[in-house]
Amino acid sequence: MTHTATEPGTSLPLRHRSIAIGAGSLAVLLGALDTYVVVSVITDIMTSVGIALNNIQQVTPIVTGYLLGYIAAMPLLGQASDRFGRRLILQLALAGFAIGSVITALSTDLTMLVSGRVIQGVASGALLPVTLALGADLWSQRNRATVLGGIGAAQELGSVLGPLYGVLCVWLFGSWTAIFWVNVPLAIIAIVLVQFSVPAHQHDPDRPKVDVVGGALLAVALGLLVVGLYSPDPKVSALPEWALPVLSGSGVAFLAFILWESRAKTRLIKPEGVRFGPFFAALAASLAAGAALMVTLVNIELLGQGVLQMDKADAVFLLSRFLVALPIGAVIGGWLATRFGDRIIAVIGMLIAAFGYYLISGWPVDVLAAVHNFGFFTLPRLDTDLVVAGIGLGLVIGPLSSAALRVVPAAQHGIASALVVVARMTGMLIGMAALGGWGIHRFYQNFDALAAKEPKPTGKPNLLELQQQLLNRSITAYSEMYSEMFAITAVVCVIAAVIAIFVGSHRKSGHEAQ
Repeated sequence: MTHTATEPGTSLPLRHRSIAIGAGSLAVLLGALDTYVVVSVITDIMTSVGIALNNIQQVTPIVTGYLLGYIAAMPLLGQASDRFGRRLILQLALAGFAIGSVITALSTDLTMLVSGRVIQGVASGALLPVTLALGADLWSQRNRATVLGGIGAAQELGSVLGPLYGVLCVWLFGSWTAIFWVNVPLAIIAIVLVQFSVPAHQHDPDRPKVDVVGGALLAVALGLLVVGLYSPDPKVSALPEWALPVLSGSGVAFLAFILWESRAKTRLIKPEGVRFGPFFAALAASLAAGAALMVTLVNIELLGQGVLQMDKADAVFLLSRFLVALPIGAVIGGWLATRFGDRIIAVIGMLIAAFGYYLISGWPVDVLAAVHNFGFFTLPRLDTDLVVAGIGLGLVIGPLSSAALRVVPAAQHGIASALVVVARMTGMLIGMAALGGWGIHRFYQNFDALAAKEPKPTGKPNLLELQQQLLNRSITAYSEMYSEMFAITAVVCVIAAVIAIFVGSHRKSGHEAQ
């Protein structure tokens, strides 16, 4: 069943559609920059709000608050765009983003700072899914994956440029608050561009109403899931002491959400015209891709510091190989999917990512000196493996979004896009909380096991020798931990490739618009 016939936007001239999607993509880039911008200025922020540098765990809510707000608001805002139009929701989101930026810039304590970041996250929660829905509105199934891949590339480009953008703003203006003050004129410019480029909403009495109750239940379930998986002291346990009751609460909220959706007249997704098998397959594959992405974002930097003994700046730069490959893969994946179908590119992309993580799991301690020898030429192992993993994960962004949007009616593109992004972001948070906590827990297990195997000193201990012994033990324990984590990530990607088989593929029609 195809729904392209109900998509009036595809009749607009290509130039008008391109300008509209360009404005939406700029809004996506702006939101994505702010997701990662605090990473490079976190110590400046801590000093400003009076937090000691050895209490960095206290500023975790600056990042997680943004992400949780982003996820919690996304389903409701995506569905609101189905009801009230893409233009209005994009403009309201950009206005909210500017307000959150002002609150963040004016912050004098952690509470105010986190509040501003949560508002920014809630507002940003509309930008990506609504722009994806706009792309689905304006392009037919046959050419949609290329556009969606480009939007995904804008999102990933934000992850690459975010930390650099933060450093540049501080260098130019001398304060971390400048990052957020600059957001205000940029958001205003984006609002104006959206006003004059995005098509106006056409009132349709059959458009779905907004399911506030269902969206709230889903937000509670996702929030409790993340809190239940986050361990403040992974040395003691991979899960926090409150994991059981909080995760149980998450399960109850999910159950309540399912029961509500099965009985309510107004639902997040109306079942009429939806092919749920391919839709849920796209969501599951997106969740797995998100988990793999976050494991990489968190642990490559930590590997640089813990195993390769780099300082923070060099360790962050280490990740750039992967981050640059992501948007490149997103553009290529969207282009290929329009020619070969969403399913085949999604499967190939996840398998390429799995191969990349398999290579990473075998890294030796001296990986900077390691190469891949192809006979006539060699390639640096670290650079090559990170690029392979990044290209693979990038390839699936457009096809998975396209596959999910293809199997829902045009009137529900907003909520469908939101759920795809929610699945990916939920995977990222689960990857950070569960695998992150488990990984650090495994480090201490490996460290203690290595200590137990070492011979006991017989004479008077030499302080320098003891320090070197502890350093070597730490490096080995870190190396073993990361090997295990990336091997698990490779398995997750293989499972995602199998799931991606069930997303289906687009069926071309000679009546589709370009």
